[in-house]
Amino acid sequence: MYAANTANAYKRQQIMTASPEELTLMLYDGAIRFITESMVAIEKQDVEKAHKANLRAQNIMREFMLTTDRKQEISKNWLAVDEYILHCLIQGNMKKDRNKLAEAKKLLTEFREAWVSAMKQVRKKAVVGK
Repeated sequence: MYAANTANAYKRQQIMTASPEELTLMLYDGAIRFITESMVAIEKQDVEKAHKANLRAQNIMREFMLTTDRKQEISKNWLAVDEYILHCLIQGNMKKDRNKLAEAKKLLTEFREAWVSAMKQVRKKAVVGK
């Protein structure tokens, strides 16, 4: 019990001190982790666990959609992709379709990699600019 409380306290502290960019990365990591958990649970025929993990991934996608800056032109295309990922998650959950979940995971993994690359470029420019 103590170890779990310590881990939760550490996680809370990590979230509270993270930059917006790091929080976005944490959301990508969480969504990918929950999709993986859902896929494994489907394989093991643990419907309840698959459902709960999937809902957590869906909630993260909804958070992405709610926080997207809609003033930017690219946002429309980005939201369409987020909606597609959410659709894959919902279909994967309803039908326990690992292929739909794998498709959502693949897209999120690609976005995560692009996000990490963008973070590195911004940090490099900040260092060079000083």
